[in-house]
Amino acid sequence: MKRHIKKALIIANLLKAEAGSIIHTIQETLGARGIATEVHGYEGKPISPVVPDIDLALSLGGDGTVLFTARLVAEKGTPILAVNLGDFGFITEVSKDEWQEAFDKYEAGILGISERIMLTSTVIREGRELCSYTGLNDAVISAAGISKIVRLNIFLSNANIGEYRADGVIVSTPTGSTAYSLAAGGPILDPEMDSFILNPICPFTLSNRTLCIQGSELAALEVQERQRADIILTVDGQIAVPLKPKDIIRFKRAAYKALIIRSDKRTFYEVLKTKLNWAGGPDA
Repeated sequence: MKRHIKKALIIANLLKAEAGSIIHTIQETLGARGIATEVHGYEGKPISPVVPDIDLALSLGGDGTVLFTARLVAEKGTPILAVNLGDFGFITEVSKDEWQEAFDKYEAGILGISERIMLTSTVIREGRELCSYTGLNDAVISAAGISKIVRLNIFLSNANIGEYRADGVIVSTPTGSTAYSLAAGGPILDPEMDSFILNPICPFTLSNRTLCIQGSELAALEVQERQRADIILTVDGQIAVPLKPKDIIRFKRAAYKALIIRSDKRTFYEVLKTKLNWAGGPDA
């Protein structure tokens, strides 16, 4: 069934060499079809704009641009066409030369949507909610500055299951399983699974292992009083919150999902094969 698109938001990383020319091409192409466009470009750390009522968001950049875009538009149920302006990312499966074909097929109802769960991280301080952020990839609790061991109590379903003494802890979505969590030895999950990864970074105790938990699970980490360094929470590697002893950080599945338009050129597993250089032979 044909989709009716009246207005699109273009979110672009202007540090990418071809961003300006592609923005111009998209605006001309969509404008000729009577589709209004609004552009939000950024350099360096992105600043969140006021998002208008739109039918589609086009993310131009890399995976980081998609993460930023998802935090802006996912709550409104807006689909994202993620266009990669460099090498293929794990999320950005559409190349810069394929954007129009992908757009045409999506508008015609040919391309479907990949629904990705998101993670809401809430900081509780002295019994009150300090802040709450939702991300597509992950949330990380770690020491600020030079690497030091952090001490955290772990709660699942409100039950204390022990403590982590580690360089930090990554709470990852399936989408984020191919990011920092993978570098820290975590598993790769299908991006549409309904689950999270609880992954200690270089744990001091070898019995502390990575856990895969149900998406409906409520998890929490409490910052212990005895710490040898300042502790921070980062969300999607783009938002940072300083933490204090006795802070409790609660993690849960967001009430909404990120909607990423699928590519029919390559599957998630084909991207994995390319990015991870899976040769399938003795030299792999």
